[in-house]
Amino acid sequence: MLDKRQFLGVLGLCLALPFASPALAADKKPFTAAAFEAAQAQGKPILIDVSAPWCPTCRAQAPILSKLMSDPRFKNLVAFNVDYDSQKDVLRKLNVQRQSTLIVFKGKQEAGRSVADTNPASIEALVAKAL
Repeated sequence: MLDKRQFLGVLGLCLALPFASPALAADKKPFTAAAFEAAQAQGKPILIDVSAPWCPTCRAQAPILSKLMSDPRFKNLVAFNVDYDSQKDVLRKLNVQRQSTLIVFKGKQEAGRSVADTNPASIEALVAKAL
């Protein structure tokens, strides 16, 4: 049986969980053309995550990407988030048709892309193409 303090602690945790997913996106920088071009010029491995806050597939991809970004193999990966709803000019430039699109670059060269993939193994394989 929970006492009042334990109950309030569990309740607080339950109330906080729905807000925890945006913290996963903290590993990614908002996309700007200048930052993207600078990363390309430096030959960095780059991940572009096109997502929307209302997208369930994007929410499923977020913890997978967050886990990959904490993996030492991907320590040099530069990750950008493109907001599907507000960055239509970027979507046109990158030829993106829908949210939940992941694109990886090896410097200036696109190395691969996927759409609506939520399989951790195939997302990891895609991101590894940028290395």
